[in-house]
Amino acid sequence: MTDVSAEDKKLVTLARATRARIQAAEGAAVRDTDGRTYAAATVELPSLQLTAVQAVVAMAVASGSTGVDACVVLGDAQDLTESDAAVLGDFSGGAGVTVHLGDARGAIATTSII
Repeated sequence: MTDVSAEDKKLVTLARATRARIQAAEGAAVRDTDGRTYAAATVELPSLQLTAVQAVVAMAVASGSTGVDACVVLGDAQDLTESDAAVLGDFSGGAGVTVHLGDARGAIATTSII
């Protein structure tokens, strides 16, 4: 397991709870450049499909955020998808985004900077 700061542990809790609440494939949480947090889960509708990262970044943008500092993604994926990495890169606020990937229980396996 990778070391996670106390602030990022809060994101783990948010992502885990959001994913579990609706039994989604993924849960994600971000902390924006102002310190606000957002959480979302995978959206699977006939006319709309969003990854948890896409959904949580959309929430942050819609709330007036100008960038994110950290992201936690929990689910079965071993790696961040290219499209999710691109979304986080687009919304990094000019600096790198710390990304923690973990399983559905919240055990963080990898940490990287996007």
